[in-house]
Amino acid sequence: MRPFGERWRAPYASDPAHGRGRRFAEVPSPSRSEFQRDRDRIIHSTAFRRLKFKTQVFVFHEGDHYRTRLTHSIEVSQIARALARSLGLDEDLAEALALSHDLGHTPFGHTGEDALDACLAPFGGFDHNAQTLRIVTRLERRYAAFDGLNLTWETLEGLVKHNGPLLQPGGLPTARYAARGVPLAILEYNNSFDLRLSSYASAEAQAAALADDIAYNAHDLDDGLRAGLFAIEDLREIELLAEQLDEVDALYPRLEPARRIHELTRRVITRFVEGAITESERRLAALAPQSVDDIRMADAPVVAFPDELTAADQAIKAFLFERMYRHPRVMAVRTQADRIVRDLFARFTAEPEAMPEEWRSGLQGAEEGRLARRVADYIAGMTDRYALQEHRRLFDATPQLR
Repeated sequence: MRPFGERWRAPYASDPAHGRGRRFAEVPSPSRSEFQRDRDRIIHSTAFRRLKFKTQVFVFHEGDHYRTRLTHSIEVSQIARALARSLGLDEDLAEALALSHDLGHTPFGHTGEDALDACLAPFGGFDHNAQTLRIVTRLERRYAAFDGLNLTWETLEGLVKHNGPLLQPGGLPTARYAARGVPLAILEYNNSFDLRLSSYASAEAQAAALADDIAYNAHDLDDGLRAGLFAIEDLREIELLAEQLDEVDALYPRLEPARRIHELTRRVITRFVEGAITESERRLAALAPQSVDDIRMADAPVVAFPDELTAADQAIKAFLFERMYRHPRVMAVRTQADRIVRDLFARFTAEPEAMPEEWRSGLQGAEEGRLARRVADYIAGMTDRYALQEHRRLFDATPQLR
């Protein structure tokens, strides 16, 4: 592991000066690299600002200190940069991918996504990863020369493939997409700007994906504890967390609960980050890649957890699923949020004129599938509070989400 803060660029890092360019050619910036421009465009986008009022687990009005999609994305970017720096990767590309990875999420977290997926079942369903691609290539309308943000090929590739290849070499979907197929939005865009869907993404994209796992595991534990959904002693059923708690208690006996929680979560992040760096260095040494394409053509990810942390990651996810994501308090809100999204979808598809002019424009006589996708784009872009506001405008009774 290299000394903290030491900057270097490995031969397998993505190089912004020798990338595959943008779909629409632009004059290079004299003061920023291409990946820095991508990051800046993401931060200044409308979709990024909306993340402030989009649910991570808790709806925004349940408390000011719980994570939102925005604070989660910022935390992911911090971890992604730490991983990228230690592995000699391009930190700006890793940061851009971390900041943009959740742009396609709906209001009300995964509940909103599940509801829209059900509503769009006859038309290919809804996938937040594909929706992110739609946002950055089409739905953001800020620039005079093109729709979307016109991000670099490397950033688009990382957004689409951060969880691995989508297609097998022969063209069939990978296991992740075997049941439903690769989302149509991704396939359609790929036809015009080939993202090489059968290969892995860059190491920067893999670092951002691992950072996402680290951030939401640690911070969902933090939010769940502070919300009282489970007790800190309940975490002892997970070996890694029991070890971390023992360390905290040995160093700081009788520590007040809030500080004890923080000391635990910060150690969880550190343990996963340091373990990921060590394992990734081992894999990179074994592969000895000399270019970013060597990373893409590898048989497995090069940025990963060691086996013991993979097991701990799975154990934490299982615990959170049972004790937090399916907690009666959370499920009660999910049921209400599901109703809101389905109500809005039904009303807007029946009455497109109920949408703002920019969203209903050009829909006269549109086929059912095109109308449904436009409505889904509109709803997916809503914040939690705007979805509630729209529901109150259109319906006599709106759930309180409590």
